[in-house]
Amino acid sequence: MEFWPYKRWPINKTQYDENIQCCFSEIEWKMATTNSVRRTLLRRALKPLPSFSLSNHFPEPSVNSPRSNLLCNSSSYRRRFSSLTDDPHLPSPIDYRSVLQEDEYNRLANSTIHDLLEKLEEYGDAVDIDGFDVDYGNEVLTLKLGSLGTYVINKQTPNRQIWMSSPVSGPSRFDWDQNAEAWIYRRTKQDLIKVLETELEKLCGEPITLS
Repeated sequence: MEFWPYKRWPINKTQYDENIQCCFSEIEWKMATTNSVRRTLLRRALKPLPSFSLSNHFPEPSVNSPRSNLLCNSSSYRRRFSSLTDDPHLPSPIDYRSVLQEDEYNRLANSTIHDLLEKLEEYGDAVDIDGFDVDYGNEVLTLKLGSLGTYVINKQTPNRQIWMSSPVSGPSRFDWDQNAEAWIYRRTKQDLIKVLETELEKLCGEPITLS
C-alpha cells in the first residue's frame, strides 16, 4: 500500500491508475509511458477549478440604482406616504357621502350668504370705518373695510363649497358639515361664521354676531 500525494487517503497504485485514466483519452494515457509525464497529466487533472461566484455575474444593485430604489424603498415610501396623509397641516380627505346635491347646496349656500349680507350691513352702522361697504352681485359678497382690507365670499357650485378671501387669514374653502350644520374649513376645522366674527372684531374693534 502506497500513499499518493494527490489523494487524501491511501489507495492501491493500480486502482488509482485505473480511476484516473478516465480523465484522459486512451491514446494520451498510453503515450505517457514515463512517470514524469504521468505526474504532469495527474497534476493537470487534479488542478482545482477557478472559484465561481454568482456575485461576479449578477452583482447586487447599487444603492442609487432605480431597481434598488424600487425594491428596497417601497416600504419606506409607504411609510412616508402614510405620514403625509396624517399631516395636520394638510386638508383631511373628502367624505363623498356628505357631498350635497346641487339643489340642497344652493339652498344652504344662498341662505348663508344672504344672512351674512344682512348682518354685515347692520354691523356697518355700528362701527366707524372709513370706506366700509358691503356689496352682493353675481353670487359674490364683497366686504370692503377701507385701508383694513377687503373680504370676498362666493359660491363654488362644482365643488359644493363657499370660498372666502380674507385680509387676515388669506384664502379658505369651506365645506358643508352635516353633523355640525355649518360651513367648515377642513384644513383648520374652523367654522366660516366663527372665523368672520373673530377677524372682524380684531380689525374693527367691535364684536359682531353673525349666527
